[in-house]
Amino acid sequence: MAYITFFDTAKIKVSAGNGGDGAVSFHREKYIAAGGPDGGDGGVGGNVIFKADTNLSTLSDFRYKRKYTAEHGENGRARRQFGKSGKDLVISVPKGTVIKEAETGRVIADISDEQPKTIAKGGRGGWGNSHFATPTRQAPRFAKPGTPGESFELQLELKLLADVGLVGFPNVGKSSLIAAVSEAKPEIRDYHFTTISPVLGVIRRGEGNSFVMADIPGLIEGASEGAGLGHEFLRHVDRCRMLVHVVDVSGSEGRNPIEDFNAVNRELKNYNPELADRPMIVAGNKTDLASEEQLAEFEEFIKGLGYAYFPMMAAIAVGVDPMLDKISEMLQNLPPISKYEEEAAPAPDESSFNSQKFTVSENDGVYFVEGEWLLRLMRTIDFSDYESLQYFERVLTSSGVIDALVQAGIKEKDTVSIYDFEFDFVF
Repeated sequence: MAYITFFDTAKIKVSAGNGGDGAVSFHREKYIAAGGPDGGDGGVGGNVIFKADTNLSTLSDFRYKRKYTAEHGENGRARRQFGKSGKDLVISVPKGTVIKEAETGRVIADISDEQPKTIAKGGRGGWGNSHFATPTRQAPRFAKPGTPGESFELQLELKLLADVGLVGFPNVGKSSLIAAVSEAKPEIRDYHFTTISPVLGVIRRGEGNSFVMADIPGLIEGASEGAGLGHEFLRHVDRCRMLVHVVDVSGSEGRNPIEDFNAVNRELKNYNPELADRPMIVAGNKTDLASEEQLAEFEEFIKGLGYAYFPMMAAIAVGVDPMLDKISEMLQNLPPISKYEEEAAPAPDESSFNSQKFTVSENDGVYFVEGEWLLRLMRTIDFSDYESLQYFERVLTSSGVIDALVQAGIKEKDTVSIYDFEFDFVF
């Protein structure tokens, strides 16, 4: 039988648009002498934005397309006309997608609500020559280029948003249970791994009382190390507020239900130790196929561990209501579905800038300093904060920028331009 593979991870590269270049232009009009510089600014590059789409359930759209680039800003034009800003690139992902920096694993965003997230910011537009006109520099013949947009290698991970997660070995009746208590329609067959992708169902228990249940595909021993479906679906248990452990108490697959219970719990703990403390109840399914002795032995074992236990026949919805009532009661006192906190980019180490390359050029009394690392550094600087400015000054000194400006012949009160930041040089 053929299956459609479920994609819950993807690695892609996103690049925001570059800013447009500023224009060098001078006003030319009959009867108007010395019209002066009128070059316009370049447009801002488009951002890369991620948003949740409830119609998506996998990351399969990223299987073949791996590079995404927003539109670049247009260059400035004469008559002080600004270049058109580039269009933002909006990428839709399933709700519950966690976006990480591929190299470091840093969490950049958790797309778990309706709020769009800007992941890569477009480059700034360069200034036209009209910006550089002064009483002593009346005809500046230079403009600023636009800055490049941000670019990231991203790891996307889909972690389902569900209140309750159904866990257990394959073919124990999880799909039958979620089909019986919700409008979800998972495929149900008498063989292993019928469920190859998580299935979400909404369970309603009266007005204003509902919760989301996820049928997590069956686990086997070694799943925490990647065996079987392994990590492909264990990650979806991470967010669940509580777990329902479904066990085939009849042993119809030739396994011991107690050993099954212990094995699945070991895999959950090995994958994430926090799951060992996640609230859990136990559903003993297929009771119609078990002997009285089997039922009594398993119930005694589970209650001895302190878990609430509910015997049932999920296929015909016998015994499921008491369990659903218990779930509703427990959810009233549990924290909301977890959300991954965004992690700030680490502050750059001053010493790491000492060997970085940069260029210094002079044009009509303005000294331009450029370098890719400087652009990255400036995105972390708050130029309205005194301590942040002091840090920026220390980096310019330790990296050799100040010495290079002196060697280039800069004088007191000359203008230094580092991308879109300008200051008067002071010895």
